[in-house]
Amino acid sequence: MPSFAGSAAAEPPLADSYYALLRRYGLDENNNDGDDAAHTAAVPPPVAECELPMIDVGCLTTRGGSEGEEVAACAAAIARAAEEWGFFQVRNHGVAPELLDAMRREQARLFRLPFEAKCKAGLLNDSYRWGTPTATSPGQLSWSEAFHVPLAGVSSGGGACNFGDLTALRDVTREVAGAMSKLAGTLARVLAEAALLPGGLPAVGEQRRFPEGCDETTCFLRLNRYPACPVSQETFGLVPHTDSDFLTVLCQDHVGGLQLMKGARWVAVKPIPGALIVNIGDLFQAWSNNRYKSVEHKVMTNATTERYSVAYFLCPSYDSPIGTCQEPSPYRTFTFGEYRSKVQEDVKRTGKKIGLPNFLV
Repeated sequence: MPSFAGSAAAEPPLADSYYALLRRYGLDENNNDGDDAAHTAAVPPPVAECELPMIDVGCLTTRGGSEGEEVAACAAAIARAAEEWGFFQVRNHGVAPELLDAMRREQARLFRLPFEAKCKAGLLNDSYRWGTPTATSPGQLSWSEAFHVPLAGVSSGGGACNFGDLTALRDVTREVAGAMSKLAGTLARVLAEAALLPGGLPAVGEQRRFPEGCDETTCFLRLNRYPACPVSQETFGLVPHTDSDFLTVLCQDHVGGLQLMKGARWVAVKPIPGALIVNIGDLFQAWSNNRYKSVEHKVMTNATTERYSVAYFLCPSYDSPIGTCQEPSPYRTFTFGEYRSKVQEDVKRTGKKIGLPNFLV
């Protein structure tokens, strides 16, 4: 097997998985034999690098000083981006850059731990993942590792989540989760009001929480690392997918690699320092009767440089019905737990997510 840099004690055995999948397809480890179209055909190069719509949300995240017209224009820009792109960027978002820098440092320290410790020490309540256990071809393998952390333990003052000796990580994770939770809730409410116009949601003093069933304990924080991958330029850091939540808030570093489907083509998202990326999830598309778009996206690997990101997923409790902004809905009634179970069943059975089409009326 060809050697590659980075195979230290901290690295997950991604190369082993990759070459095993190549052999399963009858390829040698230099890709010289057989037909690898099953891997490459689904991975066309992006046609261009794009800048997502950039929205200044300071009028929503700071108290006082914002005029009604400013707020209305901001809300309209958010709704328009959710309809046309399914993705947008925000600045003046209320998540301090110093906090995000601290998160990046502690995240790197976490992923530098030995692979065995990450797998078996029970860190962050056994939320460590690497690669794609269900992959049956190279095109289904994600060249990445992550901690996918339920916030029920992180948000509690009792320290229910096991951080081991990583006390600084514990503190910064709670702060980041709290700040991103506040931002995600604000954006979700703006989008819901836009979908429900002219009536909108109740006034702030009498509001229901939206999305229903969501709070600081039902959501997830995912700490991602994408190791350098010299084995193939066509290897996914994260396979193409849509998010199974209402809303995702993403902080990515300068390396890049995020791509999304715009029209019928992949485009690469240009990293913007200080900005956070927001994208619509499947649940919001269903609730909005397909007005807002949950767009397929992926991460491509870098041959020489590792990439880090942090994603906050706005999710309801498992027994929460997703509902609709108005009847009739193209989707039958379903709960978040039912949706997650069906996604997991499909991935295990077919190797890929089917998602919302399973729930069409």
